[in-house]
Amino acid sequence: MSNDLIKWENYIYSGNDLGATYNKAFTVFKVWAPTRDDVKTIIYESYDDKQGKAYPMIRDENGIWFLRLEGDYSNKYYNYLVLANGKEIETPDPYTKGAAVNGSKGMIVDFQLINPKGWDNHLMPKPIESTQSIIYEMHIRDFSIDRNSGIKNKGKYLAFTEKGTKSIDGLATGLDHLLELGITHLHLLPVFDFSSIDETKEGEYNWGYDPYLYNVLEGSYSTNPYDGAVRIKEFKEMIIKLHESGIRIIMDVVYNHTFNIEKSPFEILVPNYYYRRNINGIYTNGSGCGNETASEKPMMRKFILDSLKYWAKEYKIDGFRFDLMALHDIDTMKEISKELKKINPHILIYGEPWTGGDSSLDYELQFRKGKQRGTEIALFNDDFRNSIKGDNDGIQRGFINGASGLKSEIKKGIAGSIDYNFELKGFAQEPSETINYVSSHDNLILFDKILKSNGYATDEERERMNRLALSIILTSQGIPFIQGGTEFLRTKKGNHNSYNSGDSINGIDWNRKKYYSDTYEYIKNLVALRKSQKVMALDRGEKIRKSLEFLDSPDKTVAYTLTSPYKEDYSPMVIAHNSNRDEVKIKLPLRGEWKVIANESEVNVRGMSRGVKYFIDEAIIAPLSTYILYKV
Repeated sequence: MSNDLIKWENYIYSGNDLGATYNKAFTVFKVWAPTRDDVKTIIYESYDDKQGKAYPMIRDENGIWFLRLEGDYSNKYYNYLVLANGKEIETPDPYTKGAAVNGSKGMIVDFQLINPKGWDNHLMPKPIESTQSIIYEMHIRDFSIDRNSGIKNKGKYLAFTEKGTKSIDGLATGLDHLLELGITHLHLLPVFDFSSIDETKEGEYNWGYDPYLYNVLEGSYSTNPYDGAVRIKEFKEMIIKLHESGIRIIMDVVYNHTFNIEKSPFEILVPNYYYRRNINGIYTNGSGCGNETASEKPMMRKFILDSLKYWAKEYKIDGFRFDLMALHDIDTMKEISKELKKINPHILIYGEPWTGGDSSLDYELQFRKGKQRGTEIALFNDDFRNSIKGDNDGIQRGFINGASGLKSEIKKGIAGSIDYNFELKGFAQEPSETINYVSSHDNLILFDKILKSNGYATDEERERMNRLALSIILTSQGIPFIQGGTEFLRTKKGNHNSYNSGDSINGIDWNRKKYYSDTYEYIKNLVALRKSQKVMALDRGEKIRKSLEFLDSPDKTVAYTLTSPYKEDYSPMVIAHNSNRDEVKIKLPLRGEWKVIANESEVNVRGMSRGVKYFIDEAIIAPLSTYILYKV
């Protein structure tokens, strides 16, 4: 059947049973391949079986091929054989939920046989408002690979299950570090099956933004990548441990492109459907990776929705971060939000409101900044990021490292990027729509950016700049996002694109936690302060406009009051950020005594152990620092 002549609207399938549906007495296989003349299912007894047994499938309605196999096929392996131009091509099922090493075979998954003890009823973290979240981004391998991490299962899912791990300096690492820091959400770089590394070889490295099988876990992070059951069990063991420790899990998902086109199950099963092409029939490259998927097409949209719902239900995932989210059309993203909120009303959904190149999707249909209003989807706030630190990889400076004239941009970010007043108008309808951050896995990590743009500065000044940047993020309205390790000045040795640079560049150096202990303690205590003060994480724009008022302050400073309607909060509070190399004076809004609970050295709700403990009428803010005070 020619793809040029097919009327796709006649082949839209709405069922929820694509893939292999396992029952102890039988397994049903369904695959969408309307343009193929013949499809078979091939069954393998084990992951290392060289020869399989092929079973012809029956063409059904709406482009579906169907097979029911009687008997118990628990955790056996399968692929499809597709007749294409007179030749049979073997491919995994795009809907497969498990796989052998390197995605060579799909897997008929019997979850009840694989699930770890206690999975079904394990303790879930209590729901919180999205603005009460504190997100911590981490790559599975980076987290534990350091030889001084004290972690046994280095580079594996199980590293996140280990308690009591310590660095060579005796400081908490791993899961204990996350608990000590106080984060609410762990954002994991891609953990689905990706193609850029060989799972049979230990030590290969990639971030994982090159998807192959979207509903399968990456095998290299398991202790046995050959047996598809192991990765499922170990990932769920990790989830249990994190959930029961009060930490929620966010998956980084990359539905906007695949590793390649030719070997993708999408293209093998339904040529020329799942990817965008221009008017000349050429595949477009809005992802910057050679192809882009077509979310606006009903069956691609269905796949994305089915996949997300599968992860949210089967693995109890608490949130999703979308890579290059502007490559998805607005209607698809709205449907994603609606469907996922049915499963978990508190699920976090956020992503990048940009593309990686020119897309054939009409610009007005792209899910870009401003399109998220009212959708309960958040966006990475690159405007706030750039105003804080300057450009991503160059020598341009921002507020923390020497630039002036950025006060209004910093104020806009502090107010949650909402329409705060006539002068400060943002892209967000509510503060829950902005992800406030200064660095992520892409581009220079925060400390390396400071080094590059402030070569003349002293080591102490650079540490203060790093601390000031994170302080602004953690005291602003919206959702704070921390790149893992920046709380103790993590470095990637100046590498701005370390996607395949290996452990020596990417791995967390846990020794830096001791070396930069003052900054770590400051950020840890600031996290605790934010979590204790409802007024620092308001969930509505109208509440921000009532509670937050900016104060007059000198150049390269921003100061404001927070007046809380909640009796358990400090109120009023004054928060002041000073990026000058000299101290500044700020007139306080009310006469009388103000207690200092954060200065250039520490955050301490009981009061300062170093420096001034109280101010009367006027505050003196130290260079490159954040001060927080409340009215006694």
